[in-house]
Amino acid sequence: MIKKEKPKERFSYDPKKIVKKLEEIGNQIYEAVREGRNPYIDVPTRGISNIYYDKKSKLIKMGKQTSRRYFLHVAHARKFMQTLLIASYIKRLVSEGKHASLREAYYANKHSIGGSKENTFEDQSESNPIIEDLERTLGVLREEMHITADRRGYIYGDITIQDGEDEFNTSRLGMGGWAVPGTVEHLKFTQINVDYALVVETAAMADRLIEEKFPKKQNALIIATQGQASRGVRRLIHRLHYEEGLPIIVFTDGDPYGWYIYSTIKQGSINLAYLSDKLATPGAKFVGMTMDDIKRYGLERVTEKLKGVPPNKKGGPTADYKRILEEMEYPWFQNKEWQRQFKLALKLGVRIEQQALAHKSLEFVAKEYLPEKITNEELLP
Repeated sequence: MIKKEKPKERFSYDPKKIVKKLEEIGNQIYEAVREGRNPYIDVPTRGISNIYYDKKSKLIKMGKQTSRRYFLHVAHARKFMQTLLIASYIKRLVSEGKHASLREAYYANKHSIGGSKENTFEDQSESNPIIEDLERTLGVLREEMHITADRRGYIYGDITIQDGEDEFNTSRLGMGGWAVPGTVEHLKFTQINVDYALVVETAAMADRLIEEKFPKKQNALIIATQGQASRGVRRLIHRLHYEEGLPIIVFTDGDPYGWYIYSTIKQGSINLAYLSDKLATPGAKFVGMTMDDIKRYGLERVTEKLKGVPPNKKGGPTADYKRILEEMEYPWFQNKEWQRQFKLALKLGVRIEQQALAHKSLEFVAKEYLPEKITNEELLP
């Protein structure tokens, strides 16, 4: 049976440190102006060229390349101005203990520049990247800067959470559990009476497990991602694993999209490589669906064909086939078992969804499939 791990760290959020880092940037610019120099901000470089996989930590990480953004530069001036506007706004939010959504941050800083018809921001597609730039520059989560996104995903199980002045057990909030907010930095886990967390791709499957009383019978916490895990959910998973020692088991569809969801939870993502140490959980394990489940449980008649053209056909590979071949090249999937799964998927030309287990019976996934696999530790790395 899967065992709890010894906690490795305790997260501590200090708003004063965020304000201090922002003030350091402001003071640097002020000194440059006072001395008659061209003020600038160094921002870690975006792009694949500044991303690498660190085998020791098993994380996708950002390199040390930076780009310098000058004020007195025709190509840089607009972004320099936008960066200072957002930085000032974030400092105010953190200092006042208030939070704003990405959309609110955009509108709060959109206005016409005095004496011109030029707007500070024309669209949210301009403000969002600036917030990401500040994340990379300061080395903090946007959530720590009090910038939030819409909540997605929920949890259900015998775990008690303190959220401000409220304290509640997530198994006593109805069948729908507790919706994970965009920001989870302020949460405290006052009591945890589960053996592991089961991260489930679809809400429908999470609902099925709750209805079958899987969390109570198996002493598990259900975390429904509802598709690709949001930052809030990934951060929550990370905190539960590293701060509370909770084992993480991931349950997705057996297809390239499901495998990518697992990959993102485990190793991080290229787009957010600069946050992998706070969002990714390398200790996570994969329970299914696997290609072996098809024959093992007699699911041959309820598979779905892979989308696209296979590599051995004219015009191929495309869609699902192309994605599988790409995932086969990921450094963290370079082990015999994962390579065998990918090759089997390509050979069979099929994918298998979680809900296909209902072909056996509605109760099968909760009473046999998951308990057997998890108890016997039939998990992929």
